[in-house]
Amino acid sequence: MIHLGQHPSPAHTIVHLSDPHFLADGALLFGAVETEKNLGQALAQLERSGIRPEALVFTGDLADLGQPDAYRRLRAIVEPAAERLGAQVIWVMGNHDERADYSRELFDDDGGEAPQDRIYDLGGLRIISLDTTVPGYHHGELTDEQLRWLGGALATPAPHGTIIAMHHPPIPTPLLWAMEMLELEAQDRLAAVVQGTDVRQILGGHLHYSTHSTCAGVPVSVSAATCYTLALTERDRLLSSVDAGQSFALVHVYEDRVVHSTVPVGDEPEITGFSTEHRSTIEAMTPEQRRQMFSAKKSPFNLGERA
Repeated sequence: MIHLGQHPSPAHTIVHLSDPHFLADGALLFGAVETEKNLGQALAQLERSGIRPEALVFTGDLADLGQPDAYRRLRAIVEPAAERLGAQVIWVMGNHDERADYSRELFDDDGGEAPQDRIYDLGGLRIISLDTTVPGYHHGELTDEQLRWLGGALATPAPHGTIIAMHHPPIPTPLLWAMEMLELEAQDRLAAVVQGTDVRQILGGHLHYSTHSTCAGVPVSVSAATCYTLALTERDRLLSSVDAGQSFALVHVYEDRVVHSTVPVGDEPEITGFSTEHRSTIEAMTPEQRRQMFSAKKSPFNLGERA
């Protein structure tokens, strides 16, 4: 496929999903949200898209109550899809997860109560899964030992840079006053470690809506949940959870930038569109012919003479 624009193909493609909140026995979250169905829908959309990412990155709250069966059910859905996609699965701890069962059920080892920090290499792109959880609590922290470990890892740059994946995002939450009680504490300490390193992006979850900011000048992108999201304009509610607006993100890593695209979960009716059968016709045109046909406002295409 030829390029129609000025940028080359991305060097890396990953998928950022967050907060599936699985329950044991496939139970409905809050008695209403079909968490397994929602995640299955997201993965099905991805599979049929033709996009083949290198990794599926899940930024925490994998199991709503940290139940072993919930992790097993999650793994049974995600791993076969990842294998079909040719993608690696990268798990991240969230405040609803429990370290011992997370370690045992997802990694087949007994990590006990130690922080679940791991490093992955995707053909030169380093992804660090950073555990921001505090056993027994829902807010986030990073210990001195974790920060020293992170600094040591970042001391040697990766060929294509580093992406940190963590649950509690190091950003303000201006639309969620109540969530300030459950944010990552001492965010300045993480910023001091990240500053001046090869970290190109920080991926987060926890908030159940998509938002973007920076930390130490590094872009931070939060992916909304696949389970439920938050209504952000309800004036008389501290928090308002809704079974709508679920999404995941596609992350395309270029040599000089990272592009995030939010993908809604669900099959909605198409109101207009064009088949890929026209691709060969477009590719056969010269750049000037394409500009005159598709960019010029008075071209036959843009005046409705599309046949």
